[in-house]
Amino acid sequence: MTLIKSISGIRGTIGGHSGDGLSPLDIVKFTAAFAQWTAQQSKADKVRIVVGRDARISGNMVRDLVVGTLVGMGIDTVDIGLATTPTTEIAVTGEKADGGIILTASHNPRQWNALKLLNDKGEFLTAADGAQVLQIADKGDFVFADIDHIGTVTQKDYTDTHIDKVLALKLVDPKVIEQANFSVAIDCVNSVGGIVLPKLLKKLGIKNIIELFTTPDGNFGHNPEPIPENLTEISDTMKKCKADVGFVVDPDVDRLAIINEDGSMFGEEYTIVAVSDYVLSHTPGNTVSNLSSSRALADVTKKHGGYYNAAAVGEVNVTTKMRETGAIIGGEGNGGVIYPESHYGRDALVGIALFLTHLAQQKMTCSQLKATYPQYFISKNKIQLSDGIDVDDILAQVKEKYADERINDIDGVKIDFAESWVHLRKSNTEPIIRIYAEAHTENEAAALAEKIIDDIKAMI
Repeated sequence: MTLIKSISGIRGTIGGHSGDGLSPLDIVKFTAAFAQWTAQQSKADKVRIVVGRDARISGNMVRDLVVGTLVGMGIDTVDIGLATTPTTEIAVTGEKADGGIILTASHNPRQWNALKLLNDKGEFLTAADGAQVLQIADKGDFVFADIDHIGTVTQKDYTDTHIDKVLALKLVDPKVIEQANFSVAIDCVNSVGGIVLPKLLKKLGIKNIIELFTTPDGNFGHNPEPIPENLTEISDTMKKCKADVGFVVDPDVDRLAIINEDGSMFGEEYTIVAVSDYVLSHTPGNTVSNLSSSRALADVTKKHGGYYNAAAVGEVNVTTKMRETGAIIGGEGNGGVIYPESHYGRDALVGIALFLTHLAQQKMTCSQLKATYPQYFISKNKIQLSDGIDVDDILAQVKEKYADERINDIDGVKIDFAESWVHLRKSNTEPIIRIYAEAHTENEAAALAEKIIDDIKAMI
């Protein structure tokens, strides 16, 4: 059993001993802590929190515990039911609520669930705010409401509101999409994407939708992380059904992977690259992604006359940097598109609508469009270290060894070479250094990663 408390919220495997997995007692404790923290931040006489969830098997059980706890804490709760992460974010601002809780473990397997915490802007808590919530939870000194001040529960559906908000974006053109007469395959891994993606595509004018795993029952049809090795079914379907484009989302629909017409991967790193290329061609400006994302975004941004900036890994770090630099689009290389014109959160619906408009206007196949972008390959590795080894000291030695190169140390150590880069980050939970390397070919990326691994072994 596993329980992880981090900047991304509280996530764990369902069941087990309290404090060892995400047990009912843990769910109540962390919900009460967030409710208390939110009440302290709010100036409202009556605090309101939005709750949305993905379609996990444990979803109803977790929802009942969370909503019941909020009511017991005197919080008025808006339960939006089955909803994507970006839908819940939009609902927080739409309801003028004081915060939100998303019940989803994102791409983790079916035995996992999580409480993802949002502030009154519908955005993830900062590390400092999250630390305060954890301190309240550890203290466990909760004050529950008396019978005359318990909270209320209102049920609403924000799916159509979210879709309408996407359709209203200036750079989304349903007319040109409909005229392109695309055949679109979707893989929604039997979660909330199965509710929202067909609705969105129909409103965008797509008449032929090939559906895979669209029953929102939480029985994931495959490993839910949208990476190539888990997407063999839709790859085969693309070729068999002669679809023009395929879209794959994770269980909470904030990550978007695109599949080419021949069944090959467009590449989740290139989701943000293609969408940014389209946005920047109409509204020039700056971009942001995290340090472990492809250099292709920086290349495309420069082509359009803008400036690219890198942020530490984590959505809240990306959105913070976007605000600081006035970025008009940003995201993460895991298929996360953040478009402030809509809201400051990763949103696969926004990504789909913008990409389809771009593809229709370019009058290309997906693979032809991908070929127009700078070609890079990322090699993802990790090195296991013995207990007692000072990881920070190892990273400092690597930084010193490559001091003549461009170094970014806001999140581990990233070394930018002329035609490649390598990013080293330590794990927060185990003695591991994660090593991501990018170059123009797979062999070059793998060789660069291996060179850094050899450096580390020599230092040890």
